[in-house]
Amino acid sequence: MLPIVLNPKTIRVGVAGRGEGLKRRLDLVSRAGVEQISVFDGEPPSREDLAGLAVLFVAGLDAIQARELASAARSAGALVNVEDQPDVCDFHVPASVRRGELLFTVSTGGQSPGLSRLLREELERHFGAEWSERMDEISRSRSEWRAAGIDPGSVSERTRALVKSRGWL
Repeated sequence: MLPIVLNPKTIRVGVAGRGEGLKRRLDLVSRAGVEQISVFDGEPPSREDLAGLAVLFVAGLDAIQARELASAARSAGALVNVEDQPDVCDFHVPASVRRGELLFTVSTGGQSPGLSRLLREELERHFGAEWSERMDEISRSRSEWRAAGIDPGSVSERTRALVKSRGWL
């Protein structure tokens, strides 16, 4: 597994398929803040449509259609995720908890989706909605510290001290 987080403001993402699967993937991409979303609802994207996509999510298609679309997207340079077909995927989507810009993810590499779900639920209980505001406060403080010329190591120490002083962990 290669854990990465993509910048949703700089990449073009496609969502292709039908029905509830398409809606789920579109919701995932939208909640992540992706600004450039190409939606292909029921109609397969053309070669031109695929050009420039960094990522393509496919859901709600039969196995043959999904494989053909994945192959075409890969040929165009996109990373592909096909819902419920891990053997066709370049990546999978981890279980996640989002609190504003704070993102927790859990992955078992597909070995135990049930464990990923269980751990996500625990994270949701331990890190409630208040963490969105806390993240904003930490971010503002970090910006101020960096603008004052404080080195990254000291910023990290100050972050720890801020969290401890507030009793957040």
